[in-house]
Amino acid sequence: MNPERQIREEGFAIIPGVFGNKRILDFAEELNACNPPRSRAGVRHAMKLPVFANLANDPQLMGIAKGILGSKAFPFRATLFDKSPAANWLVVWDQDTALPLRKRLETPGWGPWSVKEGVIHAHAPESALSQILALRVHLDDSIAENGPLRVLPRTHTLGVLSDGELHELSTQFVAVDCLTPSGGVLAMRPLIVHASSKSQSDSPRRVLHIEYASSEANFDGLELALA
Repeated sequence: MNPERQIREEGFAIIPGVFGNKRILDFAEELNACNPPRSRAGVRHAMKLPVFANLANDPQLMGIAKGILGSKAFPFRATLFDKSPAANWLVVWDQDTALPLRKRLETPGWGPWSVKEGVIHAHAPESALSQILALRVHLDDSIAENGPLRVLPRTHTLGVLSDGELHELSTQFVAVDCLTPSGGVLAMRPLIVHASSKSQSDSPRRVLHIEYASSEANFDGLELALA
C-alpha cells in the first residue's frame, strides 16, 4: 500500500529512508550548535528557530505533505521529543487536538482555550484537524524498547473522542508499534489514537514532530500561529 493511501485509510504510514545518514548527522550537529532552550521532554515552539524551520521546509518533507494535503500545504509547528533514560515519560491513549493560534476569537466548535509559553491554543473541531498532517522525522532508530509511538489504526475517522471513548477503543483495537529507522518519517493524522510507553533502553529516541496545514484558509476565520 502506498503511503498516501495508507494515511487516508489507516491514519498513519511509516516511510523509511527519507533522509540519509549524513543529513541526519548534519541536523544533529546544527541542533547542538544552536543549543535551543529545552524542557524535560525536548524542544517546543521550535518553528521559530532556523534549524527546525529549514528541515520542516525540506523538499522531501514538503513533497510528502503536499501529496496528502495539497499544493498549499505549509509547516506551522515543530517539536523535538528527546526521550532517554535521563528524560523518560509515557503518553496515555490520546489525540492531538490543540492548535496554536495568532489571537483568541470565540468561534463555535473551538475551545477550551489556553496559553502555553506565551502562545494561544485552542482545541479544534474535526473539520479543522482533518486539514492537518504530522511528519515525525526520526533522528534515531525507534525500536520496541525505547518507547516508540503506538497507534490504533483507522481511529482517525472517529472524530474528537472523550477520555472514556479513548480508553474503550484501546480495548477494542490492536495497537501497532511504529518502529521507524533513523532517517525515516512517520506520517500521521492528529486524530489517530496514539500512546507511548517509557523507554526501557539506553538507546535515545529523538523525534522531530512537524505539523503541516493544508492552507491558511480552512480554520473558521482563525489564523494558525508559528510554534
